[in-house]
Amino acid sequence: MTEFDIIIFLGYIAGLLALGILYSSQIKNTKDMFAAGESSPWWIAGISGHMAMFTSGTFVVWGGIAFRQGLVGVSILMMIGISAWLVAFTIAARWKVSGAVTPAEYIENRFGRKAVHFYSWISTIFRMIDVGIALYAVSVILSALIVVPEGHFLAGSNSQTLSVYWAIVICGVSMVLVAAAGGLWAVLMADVIQFVVLTASVLIVIPLLLNEVGGIKSFIDNAPERFFIPYSREFPPLFLVGWVIIHFFKIGGQWAFVQRFLCVSSKQDAKKAALLFGLLFLVSPIFWMLPPMMYRIIDSNANSEKAFIMACQSVLPSGMLGLIAASMFAATASTVNSQINVFAGAFSREIYGKIARFRITEKSMLLFGRFVSLLLGLIVISIAVLIPSLGGAENVVLHLTGMLVTPIVLPSIWSLFSRKIGFSSVIATFSVSIAGMILLKPFIESKSGFIENPLLLEIWIIGIILPVSVLLLFEFTGSTESINSSRVIEIRDSADKVPSLAKAGRLRHFLISAYVLSTGLVILIIAVLNEQGRKVLLIAASALILAVIIINFRLLKNKFGD
Repeated sequence: MTEFDIIIFLGYIAGLLALGILYSSQIKNTKDMFAAGESSPWWIAGISGHMAMFTSGTFVVWGGIAFRQGLVGVSILMMIGISAWLVAFTIAARWKVSGAVTPAEYIENRFGRKAVHFYSWISTIFRMIDVGIALYAVSVILSALIVVPEGHFLAGSNSQTLSVYWAIVICGVSMVLVAAAGGLWAVLMADVIQFVVLTASVLIVIPLLLNEVGGIKSFIDNAPERFFIPYSREFPPLFLVGWVIIHFFKIGGQWAFVQRFLCVSSKQDAKKAALLFGLLFLVSPIFWMLPPMMYRIIDSNANSEKAFIMACQSVLPSGMLGLIAASMFAATASTVNSQINVFAGAFSREIYGKIARFRITEKSMLLFGRFVSLLLGLIVISIAVLIPSLGGAENVVLHLTGMLVTPIVLPSIWSLFSRKIGFSSVIATFSVSIAGMILLKPFIESKSGFIENPLLLEIWIIGIILPVSVLLLFEFTGSTESINSSRVIEIRDSADKVPSLAKAGRLRHFLISAYVLSTGLVILIIAVLNEQGRKVLLIAASALILAVIIINFRLLKNKFGD
């Protein structure tokens, strides 16, 4: 990256930190900190959920698959959109009417205090590994882009670019500070801003790359065989179906996504948030994966994991690469901050707050939550440093998602519909699946000569069939309802009567307008300073600036009348 790129990138990070500091003054209690006062608009919750699923690992892992196998990378991501829509019609509203402020609170109401401890520790370990992967992925990309003087203490092994490990530390610290300072409101707002920057950046890259490869016809004619088939031998239709099921459980039960259904004001808004989440994942993968797919035509021998950023480097003028790097950083920050916020909420409200209830104040519990946010951030940074020794990002993502998501989240989802699921079923489901990983995974992989893709069988047998079978056994053999299910029903009856506590409308509108306008102005400056891609840049800048003007004009008109 040029000095101009680095200035834009660092300016964006500074803006995120300022956002966290600004929202820290708006937080009065842990409900504001971890549930946004239950007053988030549904469209913000939907965009935030979408961004929480999206990281730079999307570019590294699925971008690499798109580079190698074409449309397969798009279809895998679109399955997440189908999963989100299924959640919208079945689960999202049920979470909201549970009456809980956080997912951990529901777990205690439904399964008891022991379950909160179990879920908090097990889910934290699992999700912190997942988040560490995301941090590692963005750090690998950024380290390759930032040139440092030879022999500098920040230099990597090649002595010319930033060390991956220093990139992890710098990125990780800045992300964690946003979550610790501004809570869920800062995370939600940062997600919306990141969504705008990311979308604008990718839509600029696509026409420039199309011009580079000679247009759509040339791209299609020069693509490898089967490049536009949505499945492959490695990822057949059965894998895609399994991916829908896995992500149905993930979006419907993982705490970071559940929190998006709880932070809105009604069950109708929870459903709409999930529908928007799904719509975005059905449309946006087409744009995300086009750059690495087109770069296959430009350099078929490129490193597949770096195909997206190399595609951007090949066509973007000075300054825009910094904005792209900022958008990838922002996407990862969304996931990191979301996970840290939700688990800090669990440890502060449902563990620390309940253990020390007789001598704890709301202020001290809020302080403890911020401390836990920082501590979890340090753990994420440490895990990110260890990722290379675990087999690389793609290997860890596929196996963690495929085999561990369902046994962790399925019992809580099941309990939304059934009174027979108790804490014993939680332990049994997780234990059987872990035993399956230890015993069955090596056996399945030993038969790799007979099985085209061992991971496919592992996902279906260990990740889906085993946990579902355990819960079916409890469902059909259980004779009495769970001891805490009646309490959940009582809370559910008054769920939609909780008043909104956060009044952040004007600040929210000001921040979104300011950041979108700033992004448009930055792109406009880049267009003025560079001839390369000037027309596309001017169109993008004009669209962003015009959108801000039109939206603010309509709001002012509605406020003051004709």
